[in-house]
Amino acid sequence: MKGYFTFVLHSHLPYVINHGEWPHGMDWLYEAAAETYVPLLKEFDSLVAEGISPKVTLGITPILTEQLASEKFNYGFIHYLDQKIEAARENKDEFAKIKNEHLEKVSIFWEEYYTDIKNNFVDTYSRNILAGFRRLQDNDHLEIITCAATHGYFPLLGSDEAIDAQVRVGKESYKRHFGRDPKGMWLPECAYRPSYEWSSPIAEYPKKFHRKGVEEFLYKYDIQYFIVDKQLIMGGEGKGVYIDRFSSLKQLWQQFEKNWKPTDEIKERSIYENYLVTSTGTGRAAVAYGRHEESALQVWSGEYGYPGDGRYLDFHKKHYPGGHRFWKVTGAKADLADKMEYYPEDVEEALENQASHFAGLIRDYITKNYEETGEPGILTAPFDTELFGHWWFEGPRWLGKVLRKLNSNEDINKVTLGEHLTENPPKVSVSLPEGSWGQGGFHYIWLNEWTQWTWKHIYAAEDRMTALADKYKDTDDDTLRRILNIMARQLLLLESSDWQFLISTWSARDYAEERIAVHDERIKNIEKILNSYLVTGALDDGNDDYLRRIQTDDDVFPTLDFTYWCTLKD
Repeated sequence: MKGYFTFVLHSHLPYVINHGEWPHGMDWLYEAAAETYVPLLKEFDSLVAEGISPKVTLGITPILTEQLASEKFNYGFIHYLDQKIEAARENKDEFAKIKNEHLEKVSIFWEEYYTDIKNNFVDTYSRNILAGFRRLQDNDHLEIITCAATHGYFPLLGSDEAIDAQVRVGKESYKRHFGRDPKGMWLPECAYRPSYEWSSPIAEYPKKFHRKGVEEFLYKYDIQYFIVDKQLIMGGEGKGVYIDRFSSLKQLWQQFEKNWKPTDEIKERSIYENYLVTSTGTGRAAVAYGRHEESALQVWSGEYGYPGDGRYLDFHKKHYPGGHRFWKVTGAKADLADKMEYYPEDVEEALENQASHFAGLIRDYITKNYEETGEPGILTAPFDTELFGHWWFEGPRWLGKVLRKLNSNEDINKVTLGEHLTENPPKVSVSLPEGSWGQGGFHYIWLNEWTQWTWKHIYAAEDRMTALADKYKDTDDDTLRRILNIMARQLLLLESSDWQFLISTWSARDYAEERIAVHDERIKNIEKILNSYLVTGALDDGNDDYLRRIQTDDDVFPTLDFTYWCTLKD
């Protein structure tokens, strides 16, 4: 055996239940379930049936977990699938009338596809996607890891109490749904920050104090490992994972690139090793695994990676009504008007060849490292789960083919990161710089001229939450606790890094800005209700109705407690 390999898949969507349907809102969740989560679950189960254990390290964020477990999703998803099936039938009739036999066949393809997804969701998985993944974990075929509660961006959150609460709620949600404690955590956007004297980047909300390193929070809650981008371990230039997909990020990067220089490469380190990370000397540490950049870019890039193959289904061009896609990528430079018709049968050769190519790359990288060091290293390949199926429709099948090919290679041991860590504890302790997997390795996607205003509101809400938690932590007043718990839940939703990402990429800017405003306004309204209650000792009907509506809208993290935001003692 010459080395280890694992796919790390990060599954995440912001909280959308009761916050819109189409084009932004619940349809995001339905699309991801129909195009990614159910197809991947099917693919993993097929592998197991063939006697092949996938050994994928699968991240499912707590806020996505809460949504997939909700009755509103389960009910709405069936309705969504029925709509897609009916739309495909209408498309079939439409193309039959104009005698386009090929697109008529593609319409049948879509009818059969969504019918199969519905049958699997209802009959095979009993309307419970999470239970399907949990069963695979319980049988040691994959490992599920957790994340921050609502995907808050750790380096930019304004207090240690805010990060502590995100980690704590994330672990509690995981245990409630998966029946065990998580071993690993996906840091939102792979963003890490060491301990240091931190100053607020927002001039309108100045703050300065000594921050804890992210690893200290993981250690506190017994989270053993996390994943970072290559340049945090190895130095050098960070190749961002999103920049090829969003033209607005290229525009932003041009502004930041002028004042940016890559760090020197650290030649004594290896991306094939894990490292014990600490930044305080307190012994509070966690283990970091680094993203193998070269192999990842072969999959991420829409320009020269596998998803850009002209035979694959094009993501952007859709047919209305119904929203089904009937065209293929065609070419990297082809605009929407030049897209050619999609032929589902043509992709099999592409999938087979590219799966073989990727499996060969993994073999070559692992073999080269073994020949140079004499030690079996690990190649960690992290991706957003939604790349497979949603962005790249054929992606789940490609993933399955790669895992089958690697399974037959005796030189490569497929493992989850938790399994690898048990067998291979780190040999070296290091300090890591601050950074993320954005281009250049820092925060410009989440902090820029378009998003600065959002952090002012987040910081104010965080500080107010901690002040109230400190003041009322010992109360035995159930109504007061209820009010503060509702406020804490709104704070978590306000902190989601998705809002800044959607603003910066212009992919759903108005929606993200509205969500920031909604949760911020709710926090302020709840505080007014709190103040009224403290004066009168009672909730009037209007205030009680308002609180009930918010509880219904954002019914997540039922065990959450506002005291999680109390000032940390050490």
